[in-house]
Amino acid sequence: MKKIYFLLIGLLSGLSSAQVTFNPGIRAGANISHLSNGPTTSYWHYNDNQGYYQYGADQFDIKSKVDFYIGFQANIRFATFYALQPELYYTRQGAKFESQNPAVESKTVTLSYVGGAVVNKFYFDQFNIHFGPTLEFLTDNKNIPSPTAVDLGILLGAGYDITKNIGVEARIKKGFVHVYNDHTNVTFQAGVYYTFNLKK
Repeated sequence: MKKIYFLLIGLLSGLSSAQVTFNPGIRAGANISHLSNGPTTSYWHYNDNQGYYQYGADQFDIKSKVDFYIGFQANIRFATFYALQPELYYTRQGAKFESQNPAVESKTVTLSYVGGAVVNKFYFDQFNIHFGPTLEFLTDNKNIPSPTAVDLGILLGAGYDITKNIGVEARIKKGFVHVYNDHTNVTFQAGVYYTFNLKK
């Protein structure tokens, strides 16, 4: 217990003596996304004659689709090894629904979100690992009727600072909310970030 106590004291002392820095930045990259829970037997198609969506029992395979994300970050560095990084971003996700019935058209579902994250980053020299919660609001959708308007999730990733300003990162982001039927968002992200140096 004494060793743990002195370790906590040393950690808190290091944080209190460290100089806190604030550096805003931008992020952008590719999304590889899909909707969870595998194939679905309940899907929709648009009835051109009637002008509405209707459901059927056709079988579809859910495949990944590629899209993009872009956003802003605010890196608040409390210590050499730790930073808190709030983020705001726009992300396009979704999936490909490939029909197993030649008579039924395949669909590409697109879900567009404006979201935010509170990311905890732990540094090991130029490398970092990070995680945090996400909250996203649906702004647009394609080929899916009445998806859930809000998604809550978590992200886990790793990054590498190539220079003082430029870095690369990869993340997996998992939603907890059923956006359509029993399906949730699952997104792999790979991209770059640029951090601005602010004068003291």
